[in-house]
This record gives sequence, C-alpha cells and structure tokens, in this order.
Amino acid sequence: MKEPERFVGIDISKEELVVAVRPTAELQSFPNTEEGLAALVGFLQPLGAHSIVLEATGGFVRAAVNALALAALPVVVVNPRQIRDFARSVGLLAKTDAIDARIIARFAEAVRPELRPLKDLETQKLEDLNNRRRQIVEMISAEKNRLGMAPPWSQKDIRSHIAWLEKRLKRINDDIDDLIKNSPIWRQKEKILTSVLGVGPVVTTTLLCGLPELGSLSARKLSALVGVAPFNRDSGQSRGRRSCWGGRAHVRAALYMAALTASRCNPMIREFYLRLRLAGKPAKVALVACMRKLLVILNAMVKNNTCWQQA
Repeated sequence: MKEPERFVGIDISKEELVVAVRPTAELQSFPNTEEGLAALVGFLQPLGAHSIVLEATGGFVRAAVNALALAALPVVVVNPRQIRDFARSVGLLAKTDAIDARIIARFAEAVRPELRPLKDLETQKLEDLNNRRRQIVEMISAEKNRLGMAPPWSQKDIRSHIAWLEKRLKRINDDIDDLIKNSPIWRQKEKILTSVLGVGPVVTTTLLCGLPELGSLSARKLSALVGVAPFNRDSGQSRGRRSCWGGRAHVRAALYMAALTASRCNPMIREFYLRLRLAGKPAKVALVACMRKLLVILNAMVKNNTCWQQA
C-alpha cells in the first residue's frame, strides 16, 4: 500500500517552533535557536514531506526558512491572511501556537501551495537595506512635520535629528548602490529597469528585492502577485465592479509612484492614461491600469533582456 503524502505546518514565535504533521497528527516543538533549528531539520528530513509551510511573520521566520532551504527541504512561505481565512472557513476561531501549527499543516494538505524559488542571502540583504531606507524616509517626513508645529526651543533638536537621519539615508543609499554594482545580474536588471522613463532607483531596488519573479512569470500571474489584476464580482446576471486587492503592498506602492511619474513624463504611458481618462475612467482607476501596463512592459523587458526603446 502506498504511503500517504505528508504535509507539515510550522508556527514560529520568538521562543519556539511548533511543528504539526498531517495526516499523522504528530505535534513537536523545538526552541527557536540554532540548535533547535538543527534539530528541526533532523526531524523533517526523514519525513519526505510534500511541502513544509510557514507564515510570513517577519524576522522570526527568516532563520527557519534559510535552514530548511539549505537542507533542500520543500519550504513554502505563505501570507498569514491566507491561513486565517482558511481557519475561519473551517470554523476554527481559537488561536494558540499548537492550533496554528495544525491549521497551517491542514492548509498545506488542502491547498498545496505552489513551491517558489526562495530569496538568496544577497537578495535578503538588499531587501533589509531597502526596508531600512523606507523607515528612515518615514522618520524624516515625521520630523519635518513636527518641525512646523514645534516651539522655537525644540526646533534646534529636531533639525539636528533630521540632519543625522539624512546622513544615515545617504549611507543606506550608498550601501544599496554598492550591493547592486557588485552583482552583474542586478547591474544588468538595473540598467533595463531605469531605462524606462518614470522608473527611478528606489522603484528599481524595490522590484529587485521585492519581486524576484520579474521576468520569469506570465503577465497575468505577475499582476496578480503584485495586486494590480482586477478581480470579477459577478453573480448570476449581475455584473459587479471589478477591483484589485491583495498582493505585495510595498511593491505596489513603489509601482504606483512609478506610474504616477510615467503618466506625466513617459509618452506611451501618458497617452494610455489620457485615453482612459477621456473614456470616463476615474483617475485612480486609470493609474492602476498604468501600473499594470508598466509592470507588463518591465516584465517583458527583463525576460528578453532589452532596454526601453521609445517608438
């Protein structure tokens, strides 16, 4: 008799890794340390699991994903919202580490999420630097807002803090530039992406680290992945209004700024935007359409290794 396929769900917290295996209903826990990760790998390797699923819960998950990937185990990282929606769909509202691990394993068995290439260490480093850059920009913006309302005796300190943050921002930008320049693949992709009017260095870095699938997926799949593909809302004879949701918010935000700029300075995107506006489309709908068009163009350029050529 053929042995049933095994599916593993792992709930990760700061202190502990809770592992559930289906269909055996086995439950194990390991400390979230280097020794615990080594024990986790040793436990999972003989199982021959079809997939090992974890939630994308920030910094805590990275060490576990790297350890599992280095051991060539079939690890998949999914959006936590998918897990919670799945839990609600089966009537499970309680939440503990053990329950979460079991529902993740059940999700893995029922949905069988697609295995995707994981980010290498250099891409993770670029992503960390880009995230830190975004945090510093937000802090600078917050301090400048405070400066306008601050009393005179506080303004000197705020200006000093802004100057320090701007120095840190320059250092982060230099580190990002050095990291990209030291990679021939990234250097070529940067050349391709920045050849498009409206796509600057910040958007380029966000795409490099936040959308490594660029150039390897179809336009339809990539649009859904980013969250710029409109979904139907139809029922019977009723035709609802299409809308976009989900996807990678930070990539979508960068792409929005690129589309906003391109709708003003890039002749092709501007013509497309104006045509939609003349057809009665709201400005935001037209901009989202420009985002998708720009993403499709960038995807084709990276896939074919060609730079922008304005007709």
